[in-house]
Amino acid sequence: MSTLLSVSIALLAGLLMTRVFKPLKLPSVTAYLIAGVLIGPYCIGMLHIDGFGFTSHETVSKLSLISEVALGFIAFSIGSEFRLEDLKQTGKQAFVIGIFQALAATLFVDLALLGVHILMPEKLSVSQVITLGAIATATAPAATLMVVRQYKAKGSLTDLLLPIVALDDAVGLIVFAVSFGIAKALVVGHADMISILVNPFIEIVCSLALGAILGWVLTQLEKLFNSNTNRLNLTIAFVFITVSLSMLEFHIGPFHIGFSSLLVCMMLGTIFCNICPLSHDLMGAADKWTSPLFALFFVISGAELELGVFADIAIVGIGVVYIIFRCLGKYFGTLTSAKAVKCAPNICKYLGITLFPQAGVALGMCALAMELGEQGNLIRNITLFAVLIYELFGPLFTRMALQAAGDIKPISDEVKQRRQTKLEDAKKQKEQ
Repeated sequence: MSTLLSVSIALLAGLLMTRVFKPLKLPSVTAYLIAGVLIGPYCIGMLHIDGFGFTSHETVSKLSLISEVALGFIAFSIGSEFRLEDLKQTGKQAFVIGIFQALAATLFVDLALLGVHILMPEKLSVSQVITLGAIATATAPAATLMVVRQYKAKGSLTDLLLPIVALDDAVGLIVFAVSFGIAKALVVGHADMISILVNPFIEIVCSLALGAILGWVLTQLEKLFNSNTNRLNLTIAFVFITVSLSMLEFHIGPFHIGFSSLLVCMMLGTIFCNICPLSHDLMGAADKWTSPLFALFFVISGAELELGVFADIAIVGIGVVYIIFRCLGKYFGTLTSAKAVKCAPNICKYLGITLFPQAGVALGMCALAMELGEQGNLIRNITLFAVLIYELFGPLFTRMALQAAGDIKPISDEVKQRRQTKLEDAKKQKEQ
């Protein structure tokens, strides 16, 4: 009962917070995250009333399944942006920018934190520098997608943004595997080339293959139904199945076979939207069904944020350096590569800003970094600090960039007049 009550209060708190923040014109994502912080372990949760907020991080972790499913649907939606007719126009640009901006973020963070290491070698080791530089590649697809949906962003920048965010996950997996392998070698004294080079390649290939197979199977099964309601139910069920299958992992000799849930679900959406003629309508219907799920996901994410990291000045200082130089790497990496592939001036100027948000993938990477023992604790806390800042302010910067680029259109006078007329009509009906 307490878990169900916590879920209900989390969703209600998130929705009410959007009303509180509406006059400030902040994205709903930010409102959901702040709602999560307020009902989390550091605020209302401190009252220790079962069901009324989250009393501890262990209570929040019980709802991890909701987060896994929500990320699956988010990745499925982003995968639907990879339609072949669109990729013919933007595919090359997205590929070049996606790789270059991720590597630039790693380079900027590595160089900046290496300077911190030289000044304070007792606070930050080289292995920690390398690992944090790799984590800098990751961008949060969830926050970006939610801002795009909320404001119905549409235009050349948005068309390029979503494929880049999707590609970012694959690039991040490779960069992190290689960098983390080197970091572990520095700590333990020997390098494992299979972990550094082979296993990440296997994970990406297996993830794309599994997603492609499931996408084809889903399309074939859709033909068995005539009702769009049943087709929608089948689509939702398949995303659940895909998320569960992507959690599988096993070993074949020295090789680790695992899957990236984001990549598998993205590939599922990509294959489905390209070979199923009804995919556009079904994706639109699925988006409406998943709206409360996404809201709950961000409230839970807010409750998971670790506010205790502010207590350590060293973490705050290193975290600020990490945040600033990751943003610089994302922005100038995007700016340089966008100009190289001859993107429009508004894309060159504003695309990099939309890539600031960071969350789920980065948190997964810092969880792996705990294998470094004591050194992993610092990496985790710095990443948590950065995610806290990025999640609260990243969506706002994304919205501002999309507005400046012209992809978010202001509400026209005609629409405003239509809404006002509806309100007046409803008021008259009540009076009658």
